[in-house]
Amino acid sequence: MASAPPPRRSVVTSGDVELAVFSEGDPADPTVLLVHGFPDTHRLWDGVAERLVGDHHVVRYDVRGAGASSAPRKTAAYRTELLAEDLFAVADAVSPNRPVHLVAHDWGSIQAWAAVTAPRAKSRIASFTSISGPHLDHVGQWVRRRLSHPTPANLIKVVTQLNHSWYIAAFHIPVLPGLAWRTVLGPRWRHLLRLVEGIEATPAPTIGADAARGVRLYRANMLTRHPEPSPVEIPVQVVIPTKDRFVTPELAEDLEHWIPRLWRRRVAAGHWVPLSHPAVVARVVDEFVDHTSGAPMTRGLQRGRAGVPFTNQLVVITGAGKGIGRATALAFAATGAEVVVADVDIESARRTAAEIGPAGYAYQVDVSDAEAMSRFAHDVAAEHGVPDVVVNNAGIGMAGPFLATTDRDWRRVTDINLLGVVNGCREFGALMADAGEGGYIVNVASAAAYTPSRSLSAYAASKAAVLALSDCLRAEFAGHGIGISAICPGIVATDITNTTTFAGADDVEQQRLRHRASKAYARRGFTPDRVAEEVLRAVRRRIPVLPVTPEAKLARFGSRFAPGLMRRLARIF
Repeated sequence: MASAPPPRRSVVTSGDVELAVFSEGDPADPTVLLVHGFPDTHRLWDGVAERLVGDHHVVRYDVRGAGASSAPRKTAAYRTELLAEDLFAVADAVSPNRPVHLVAHDWGSIQAWAAVTAPRAKSRIASFTSISGPHLDHVGQWVRRRLSHPTPANLIKVVTQLNHSWYIAAFHIPVLPGLAWRTVLGPRWRHLLRLVEGIEATPAPTIGADAARGVRLYRANMLTRHPEPSPVEIPVQVVIPTKDRFVTPELAEDLEHWIPRLWRRRVAAGHWVPLSHPAVVARVVDEFVDHTSGAPMTRGLQRGRAGVPFTNQLVVITGAGKGIGRATALAFAATGAEVVVADVDIESARRTAAEIGPAGYAYQVDVSDAEAMSRFAHDVAAEHGVPDVVVNNAGIGMAGPFLATTDRDWRRVTDINLLGVVNGCREFGALMADAGEGGYIVNVASAAAYTPSRSLSAYAASKAAVLALSDCLRAEFAGHGIGISAICPGIVATDITNTTTFAGADDVEQQRLRHRASKAYARRGFTPDRVAEEVLRAVRRRIPVLPVTPEAKLARFGSRFAPGLMRRLARIF
């Protein structure tokens, strides 16, 4: 397979600065203009550009003072208004007849904000995707708003951002920052990226000199007065790397005061997300360019536009035909979510979906069948997109003495209660991780997971495994921005008792025991909709383990602080 041709190189003059410009793709396609930050060059965008170039005219350039572009000597030449003029000069040269779609990172984004708030922006810029580079005027207003209402939460936000911005003060020290970049930091930048960000990248050979000059960006712009931000009339997408060491997610607050058409997209990545997650960046840019060019919003854009939790989000729930699953599906739908209702019984799934209306989608799936769950997950992604929330709820009951529980009983309860959860976490967790925008998984366990009982050995073991699995996945998936909750209900009035297997009982005894258990659960009076409310609360607040009913909470306390008592009680119940 032949390698892609190298970018076409040209020179654009802006005032007394010559800018090295690199173009790829067909100029007849929509032009995407990529602007790098400090201390990078246009090579920051290599991975993003190669993924965009098939459908877009992709243009990059070295900003003044970096790479192959010329470098002014005076600090004042690095003011954002001059950098914005550079941006317009490049846009005019590469796309004179159509506005460009602007994408910028770090200081590239800071200077891009100066461009999109300029009078020319509406005719020259079709959309703006900002990554890890806030509007300096907005930052000033953001700080003033929080200091004028000095609540503990506001003060913590300001102090946290100041701690993240420690380097700004360091860059104002005379001589030393430039010397450090030329002699220590620049030659070791590749190693530092690997150590701090976990990124393998080859910096430009000019990195030391570029960064030494780039320090002037901070000196020219950071300690000046910043008025209230000007309104932005073009569509803006703010990409928020949730693990950014320099720009906290809170700096994206308040933007709707000045930007009517605003989307926020969270990505589970660090500051140099164009290097670490080029496929994710290319996808969110492609979606935004398509939408601002007339295409419908994707699931990710709908999520980024919504201001109410779960509105326009996609929720997948297994075992949603009845009981807790059905109640949870209706609860999510009531918040404005779209719900995939999955159940082994397709008719019950259809009834739940019909109650939801057009935002409910019925699917039949056996959670214990790994291949079926794989097909189900991919069908959901193809038809509806990657889910925001997955609730692994499907399960069965199993009771009776251990010695009466057969190998077949153990396999059935393990296949559904444990491996069904495993299959859901694996298939949908992989989709969420690949998408790079986080997500949430709820695993419905039980108070039996931490409440020993002489009559629930198989059921309790399967639910204890779900609880342990959730704890392990919470640690593993945190790096992908995926949260995990384990929900532990106690006695809830559902029809699980009508399908519970009682080990060692014949058919007549099975029916008698099921009828007795159903009556007891009904008298308890704790309904599935109350569990559903707790599921939504767990997702909103990212609660790791949530006992639901009073007896579940009491048992959780006992398991932690009085385990001996719990073991004695297990001999009775």
